[in-house]
Amino acid sequence: MEQFFTHLGIWLGAIFTFAIFSFLYKDNPFYKIAEQIFVGLSAGYWFVYTIYFILIPNLFDPLINDIGANWLKFIPAILGIMMLMRIIPKTEWMSRFPIALVIGTTSGIFFLKYLKSDVINQLTATMMNPFNGADWVTIVGQILLIIGTLTGVIYFYFSKRHEGAFGVTAKIGIYFLMVSFGAAFGYTAMARISLLIGRLQFLLGDWLGIIAH
Repeated sequence: MEQFFTHLGIWLGAIFTFAIFSFLYKDNPFYKIAEQIFVGLSAGYWFVYTIYFILIPNLFDPLINDIGANWLKFIPAILGIMMLMRIIPKTEWMSRFPIALVIGTTSGIFFLKYLKSDVINQLTATMMNPFNGADWVTIVGQILLIIGTLTGVIYFYFSKRHEGAFGVTAKIGIYFLMVSFGAAFGYTAMARISLLIGRLQFLLGDWLGIIAH
């Protein structure tokens, strides 16, 4: 019986893989069915995961074991219930308070995070001495980092017309930005290709048995 379900899972995986790939030709019912099943399974999985791995160990168990020492957990529980009030039209206004609290808290946390990683660390990197006993590769990298940071910032300075020496500097900043965006796009493309390779390995290996992992 276990082997039957294993083979069944492999065949279902192959069928849904081809159903998703069929979108490369055009939008069709097979793709829509596979998409809806995937969305439904994902929603069901994360619903069960939230209950058993988030709510039960972090809320229900602490309150059941020692409600006196964990009474503060009632606050997020109440906020969570208020957020669910959005389902009912007459009480949906109650959901605005926890949503506003979550958005405000998340914005504050990520503001500090990105201020440190994208601003302070970037400024610190440009203040380093590139000629402090480093090899030529490190020196060139540091110089390019400094030039790219300064010219990129100058490009986004729109209070002065981009002409003359200022315009040339801004144009250099554009080149650095394009290289950065191209590298980011290339990384995204590589990630998608790795997913494609994984699906092909599944089809040729697990399903057809042509290749071995």
